This record gives sequence, C-alpha cells and structure tokens, in this order.
Amino acid sequence: MEIILKEDIIGLGYKNDIVNVKSGYGRNYLIPTGKAVIASASAKKVLAENLRQQANKLAAIKAEAEKRAAALEGISLEIAAKVSATGQLYGSVGAAQVAEELAARQIEVDRKIITMREAKRIGTYEAVVHFHKEVEVKVPVAVIAENPEDLDKKAPKEEVKAETAEAVAAVEVETEAQAEAETEAAVEE
Repeated sequence: MEIILKEDIIGLGYKNDIVNVKSGYGRNYLIPTGKAVIASASAKKVLAENLRQQANKLAAIKAEAEKRAAALEGISLEIAAKVSATGQLYGSVGAAQVAEELAARQIEVDRKIITMREAKRIGTYEAVVHFHKEVEVKVPVAVIAENPEDLDKKAPKEEVKAETAEAVAAVEVETEAQAEAETEAAVEE
C-alpha cells in the first residue's frame, strides 16, 4: 500500500515522503491516526504543488535543523549507571537517558528523535539524533559504572569463580574420557 506521510515517523520516513507499507499498518494505524493518507494520483498532485510552494519554508526548516545539529558536533556523553560485578547494568541506558544528559548540558532534544541500541553492559555506544531527513548527528555515548569500587572489589571473586568453573569442566571432561575408555575396554573383552 502506497501512502503519503503527514509527519515524521522514525524508521519509516519523513513528512511528505511517499512510502510503501503493509496494508494493515496503513489502514489500521497510520491513516486513522492522521499520520498518513493514501497516495492516490490526486493526492500526489496536491503534494507536488504544496512542496513547490513551500520550497523556501522547507529550506528554512533544514537550515534550523543544521544549526541545531552544529550544537551537537563534537559532543560525547558519559552516562553513569549502576552495574553488577560482571559489568552488567541493572536496567538499561537508552534514548531517554541520552535526552536527559543532553538537557543537563542545556541542549533540548526530544527523546523521540533519538535512536540508540539499548545499552545493557558497560561500554561505548552510538546514539543518532534525527533533526531532519537530511540532517542526522551521531553522538558517542560511554556507559560507565556508577559504583566502580564495587566492580573492582568483586571482579577477583568473579575471576576465581570462572577459574573454578573451568577446573570443574576439565575434571568432567577427564571423567568422561575415562568412562569412554573403560567402556571401550569392556567392549573389546
């Protein structure tokens, strides 16, 4: 089903884009909520005329988006989160936390225009801020431990547990090998 979007929908398209969607998604969600209209021949003509008339306005909107994007250039974020001894987060870090961190730096960005793979471990991730269909900014996000002293204290215990688990696995392998050897010896007799 071909539709014309009436607003930006991250992952699908931007306002005034003509996109193909499954008919159920279009008829049951996008069109009833006013987010899209069916792309008939007359609707396409109206869209083309509107775009021609709004060319200057669209250029101004893009310039404003580029200005906002320039404010984010060179910014990298550090978000502290509670972590377990293994570096696993309690919960996750996503677009909402990125928006809060940017707001703390006096940069207002709606969390809905931020896409980020949710962070569930300590590490470096990338958030993409979609200001306009042609203007996107990639912001590096470092997820760090809020309680690094707990992480350091418990890490040796985790290493000991891992070493113990490896030793147990080695003993099990040896036991299985001995059992197979005894079985083969019994079969040969």
